[in-house]
Amino acid sequence: MGDKQVTSGYDEDQMREFTLGVLTDLQAMEKMLDAGMFAEDVCRIGAEQEIFLVDQAMHPAPIAMEVIENARDGRLTTEIGLFNLEANLTAREFTGNALGEMEAELNEIIDKVRDVANELNSGVVLAGILPTIQASDLTSDNLTPLPRYHEIDRVVTKLHGENRTIQIKGLDELQLTLQNTFIEFCNTSFQVHLQTGVKDFVKYYNWSQAIAAPVLASAVNSPLLLNHKLWHETRLALFQHATDTRSHVHKERNQPPRVNFGERWVDESIIEVLREDAVRFRVLLTQAVDEDSQAVLANGAIPKLNAWRMHNGTIWRWNRPCYGIVDGKPGLRIEARYLPAGPSVVDEMANAAFLLGLMMELPEEFGDISKKMSFDDAKNSFYNVARYGLGGQVRGLDGKSRRVGTLILEELLPRARKGLEHVGIASFDGDRLLDIVEKRVSAETSGAKWMLDSLATMDPKAKLNVRMRSLTSEMKKNQELGSPLHEWPLASIPTSSEWIDNYKTVEQFMAVDLFTVRSEDILDLAANLMHWRHVRHVPVEDDAGRLLGIVSHRDLIRLLASGKIDRAKPIIVRDVMITEMITIEPETSTLEALRIMREHNIGCLPVVKDGFLVGLVTAYDFLTVSTKLFEERLGELTSESPTSTDDTKMTEQVRYNSVARKISQ
Repeated sequence: MGDKQVTSGYDEDQMREFTLGVLTDLQAMEKMLDAGMFAEDVCRIGAEQEIFLVDQAMHPAPIAMEVIENARDGRLTTEIGLFNLEANLTAREFTGNALGEMEAELNEIIDKVRDVANELNSGVVLAGILPTIQASDLTSDNLTPLPRYHEIDRVVTKLHGENRTIQIKGLDELQLTLQNTFIEFCNTSFQVHLQTGVKDFVKYYNWSQAIAAPVLASAVNSPLLLNHKLWHETRLALFQHATDTRSHVHKERNQPPRVNFGERWVDESIIEVLREDAVRFRVLLTQAVDEDSQAVLANGAIPKLNAWRMHNGTIWRWNRPCYGIVDGKPGLRIEARYLPAGPSVVDEMANAAFLLGLMMELPEEFGDISKKMSFDDAKNSFYNVARYGLGGQVRGLDGKSRRVGTLILEELLPRARKGLEHVGIASFDGDRLLDIVEKRVSAETSGAKWMLDSLATMDPKAKLNVRMRSLTSEMKKNQELGSPLHEWPLASIPTSSEWIDNYKTVEQFMAVDLFTVRSEDILDLAANLMHWRHVRHVPVEDDAGRLLGIVSHRDLIRLLASGKIDRAKPIIVRDVMITEMITIEPETSTLEALRIMREHNIGCLPVVKDGFLVGLVTAYDFLTVSTKLFEERLGELTSESPTSTDDTKMTEQVRYNSVARKISQ
């Protein structure tokens, strides 16, 4: 996420001073480019690995600061969410054993984080979006307490103006209205860096755009967000929404978002992109300008360009140009930001090998991509595979549209192998990693498809929370084993588990797909709904989703027993519904919800957020959990003493107490 040293609560004078620093840095960079001061005969690679930290129940664990402190490793740094970490890998010359060395370092640093997390009763999961994240995780309590993140949230929210609307359509449709940027906690990625000579930088940068679609296609690993099945790489849509600073007027003027693919090929110089970003996007963060880059340059030294670098760090192009100084020599690199974290380290490295191999071969074989493909085709293909993964269609250099998997197997993988050979990458590493891509594409699978297929084969009667945790647990186990995705069996729900029913809050198991009625509906509709859907409680809401009341099966029986029904006149829901209700919020602990239901002798608790109905918890939900625990315990006791089954039967009260004890653990 860039430099953490920022100015909080800056005024307009500070904003103007910092903006001047950005422009001065950009002018200094132009002079350096014109003077040929940048590294030319160089090819380096690097990477950034973002990580999710999870507790024993596979939910986000906000322990990043403790992990960093205990690990004492300078490669580790914070991310915006307290359950996220970032590891910065060593930059290295792209030749020989570079890929094997990067993979070894990646495993080493993740193992270190794993060991430290284990000491805190937590673990590590690599995923573009963690399947178990809930809305209750997206709060200020989980915002990393550093000025950079607070300022991004404050300024982005201020610039956007009204409530931020997120709408993503996939297999499901997700629509949220947010007043902050905390949904960005959901995203983690594996960012690959490539430094090339400046003379050919434009050619390489344009090719990085052209190959983004096929490279992403088999790497997609983010199909789930807040229990919704959306794009195969939902991160792309989510990140754009989470950091969007555009007002409605700006959107109507077709102003691009800060997270974007770009609008055109670069013509002559990367300065074209940097100038546009400087004038298109207003400054989000400021810091004290500690150097006059023009003066530094005039004195024969190399400027750090800190002001411009900070501004560039708040413009999230999917292929972003970056500046750095290595061994006293300035250089430019391409940061590929679109690849998700996971599904395993070796899969990430396979994706990197595919990307880098293509970058080494295609510019040399075909020259200027702008003469062979329209930018719109490259951009359309990119978002198409983000939605559909290997099921997406892309347009090749011949102008023909085809399935992306066919293009990868028949044309791109052979060229990626040549590219790795040309730069002298050890054949063992190159062939091994590209074989993984080939096997994954041949099997028509990806991390996203594995998740969706796993969920599809799980018992549909199991609580969604159990399915998501089972899925995440299997991901974690396979990642620790180190096996590539194409060897993973589909995830399933364990028959016995210490954590599977460890429901901490009602949000984790409340029903959200609700059938409701309006207060003006006839009571017959509610009665038939109960009969057809086998439910005993029907919430009453207005057209906006505000909870007005509830109609229960008990109310209908009481009405029938009263003899007051006049079939000549329809009964209206408002005349029967209960309006004095006990409600809870999604963050309510399960123990507290259970206590409320038993204390008030009620069988249903509406779950409400800001007056709006968001879910429903019933006694049946608790009975389902307690029965599961009863069956597990009974099986254990029967195994220990087969002849004493009758003595081990529990009463209903004991089963509820068992649930309470299990939850408290």
